[in-house]
Amino acid sequence: MRAKTLIRPFVSILALLGIVVMCAPVAVFAETQGMERRDDRRDDRQGARDTRQEGRDEARDAKDECKDSGDSRSECRQENRDTKQGAREDARDIKRGDR
Repeated sequence: MRAKTLIRPFVSILALLGIVVMCAPVAVFAETQGMERRDDRRDDRQGARDTRQEGRDEARDAKDECKDSGDSRSECRQENRDTKQGAREDARDIKRGDR
């Protein structure tokens, strides 16, 4: 009888200790690294989008200047295409990480 009364509190303490250990947070590094890579890709895509948008704005301004200077429509269109293509190439470089 005396042994049972000594063992019960000991078992209860071990059970509570086991529950506390199981509930403790565990550091997971793989998830964090994956999130970092995902954030990097997201930032690269956003940078590429911004570059393309700036290229469109520049092309629009260059086309207006070209029209005002009296150049032919075909020359203005070609200048517009070249400006946009340059922006696309820059955006690809940003997305690939070349820049």
